[in-house]
Amino acid sequence: MEDTTMAKYRITQIISSNGETKRQKDNLRCLGVRRMHKTVEVEKTPITEGQVAKIAHLCKVEVID
Repeated sequence: MEDTTMAKYRITQIISSNGETKRQKDNLRCLGVRRMHKTVEVEKTPITEGQVAKIAHLCKVEVID
């Protein structure tokens, strides 16, 4: 059987979203980031790559294989 595990992002918000655009706040919510210094893991897909690119200045992003 093939190993079909996808790479994941580990996202931790390190800067407040106060003062950011509604679009950036919505991207944080869609990724599951709810609070400062909380970590979430999401699968690496083209959609999440775009969302992460828009909020990269607010978060610490690690790629997990």
